[in-house]
Amino acid sequence: MPARLSPEKTRAVLRTSARVSLDLLLVVLLAGVVLWLLGRMWPVTWPVIVALLLTTLTWPPARFLRRRGWRPALAASAVTVLFLVVAAGIVVLVAVPVASQAGELTAGVVNGIQKVRQWAAGPPLNISDAQLTQALDAATARVQDSVGSIVNATVSGVSTVINGVVTTVLALFLMFFFLKDGPRFLPWLARQLPGRLAVDLPAVALRSWETLGAFVRSQAFVGLLDAVAIGVGLWIVGVPLVLPLAVLTFVAAFVPIIGALFAGFVAVLITLVSNGLTDALIVLAIIVVVQQLEGNVFQPMLQSRGLGLHAAVILLAVTLGGSLAGVVGSLLAVPAAALLAVVWGYLREQLAEPERAPEPANPEPAKPTSANPDSEKPKPSEPGQGTARA
Repeated sequence: MPARLSPEKTRAVLRTSARVSLDLLLVVLLAGVVLWLLGRMWPVTWPVIVALLLTTLTWPPARFLRRRGWRPALAASAVTVLFLVVAAGIVVLVAVPVASQAGELTAGVVNGIQKVRQWAAGPPLNISDAQLTQALDAATARVQDSVGSIVNATVSGVSTVINGVVTTVLALFLMFFFLKDGPRFLPWLARQLPGRLAVDLPAVALRSWETLGAFVRSQAFVGLLDAVAIGVGLWIVGVPLVLPLAVLTFVAAFVPIIGALFAGFVAVLITLVSNGLTDALIVLAIIVVVQQLEGNVFQPMLQSRGLGLHAAVILLAVTLGGSLAGVVGSLLAVPAAALLAVVWGYLREQLAEPERAPEPANPEPAKPTSANPDSEKPKPSEPGQGTARA
């Protein structure tokens, strides 16, 4: 006969489940409120995030100068100017080759379209010129009907560019102040908080900063390896715009998984347009080999110590971030997941029970002690037990 359920245990389980569900609901509600506030303050939050990412890259030279006796303001100014010079040099190195080879790329695109048209006219598609002309006319009519949407999109694009410039300028100013006054932030934060928060929040902030720095530096190093390897491969094959494609590969490395796919797609597409199908397949093989080395050798070696996140967690985080906030979400997904892991690890440390010292296997019996202190003194030897005399 099956055992009956205990009413007392059932009610206790239900009460516990209800209490845990209510606690989880409150936590989710609090997280939703925090995300809503971040969304409302995004024009300010986004420059702060960009400035923090840039500061993790520029802090090592600033720290080096400060340790050599430079004043904080002078070291921060020198590093900021150096960063601007390097960024401007990269833009020039990318813009000049693109401008000089724009005619070749345009001719290659036209030739590629002609080849596609000739291929479509033959078997098995057998698409005639009249059908292609009809499809082009239909596409032109649809574009004309969508002039209003195109104008709105253009205005939105101009607004996005202006916002990007404002964000960049604000992020650079914030980076300067972070480089100048960053070491004083945690002591200031500890003085502003009461009780236990004065210890917990600075500790979490310090760990988060170390994790963020490890992520940015490891991604920069991995991106540099990818850019050099793929750039050398493109140069050997004879693909145009080698330097811009290498820079694109380096920048795209900061968006895990998705960035590598995008940079590889652009490189293969340009090779297909300019050099043909055979070279495009060779470039595709080079990119696949380099990405496999990055994903299976370089990235695990560099990020396992700093982040401690599984590859599946990184993939899910990038997918979720991209679906929620597009390219920005993909860029911030992995560092956000790493910071959540830091907070969770600190909470586990604080909530864990202290380990008990192991008890000895065979404890020695306690020696009896006497209340009389004279009993501890050695007794004199009795007659007949002394040392023999010669």
